[in-house]
Amino acid sequence: MPELPEVSYFKKYVDSTALHKKIAKIEFPEKKILQDSPQAISRALKDAEFKSTRRIGKYLVFETDQDKVLVFHFGMTGKFEYSHEAEPPDHSRLIIHFKDNSKLFFVCPRKFGKVYLANGFEDFKKEHKLGTDAMDLKKKEFMELLDGKKGSIKSALMDQHIIAGIGNLYSDEVLFQSKIHPKSSIAKLSEEEKGEIYKNIGKVLERVTKTRMEGSKLPDSYLTRHREEGEDCPSCDGKIKLTKVSGRSTYYCSGCQKEK
Repeated sequence: MPELPEVSYFKKYVDSTALHKKIAKIEFPEKKILQDSPQAISRALKDAEFKSTRRIGKYLVFETDQDKVLVFHFGMTGKFEYSHEAEPPDHSRLIIHFKDNSKLFFVCPRKFGKVYLANGFEDFKKEHKLGTDAMDLKKKEFMELLDGKKGSIKSALMDQHIIAGIGNLYSDEVLFQSKIHPKSSIAKLSEEEKGEIYKNIGKVLERVTKTRMEGSKLPDSYLTRHREEGEDCPSCDGKIKLTKVSGRSTYYCSGCQKEK
């Protein structure tokens, strides 16, 4: 599933292709992904121009010269493709036609993506009760967010109402780099351990975003490179184990991540 680094890449892609273009029309090959009616979206964006994009967590917000914004969530497999070709790519679920005859395709094979029409960036954030974006999070705020919280640390990291942008994959990576078991109780973590998690949120997301932008690989020391049960841990002599946290497949090292 696209998380903060991938959505940052999509933002860069859209900014370099589709900004400052006038919309001619919008096609809706798959209405299941729409959170508002096709008529409402078409009406609100008729002759609109995309002025800028903003990311909040896993969402990408298209700001226009009209009153409304268009918001995308990428589900499990969503992405954008920009082209002047007449034929849409396979699995195109929404097609934005621009007046220069170019098109922006929202491609989403598994149809778990979502498209919203909203009154503005801040209104959307408030309506969906999104937490602070993970890249904007300050240490003091992070520590306060965890104060009094119950449950596992991984569940908290994935809760978009607490911190926006971290999902299943990179919560595992943050906790691996911090040497914290994903099932560890928040209440049992020391201040030092919480501080280590905070440090690695920024470190991991910055590194992954950079690799996505450059098309390079993550270091071999990252769990993401070894995310398979039974693999050797890149940090110690342990083995990578598979478990479930909040119903999500979760990978960790049995040697250097001990549960609290």
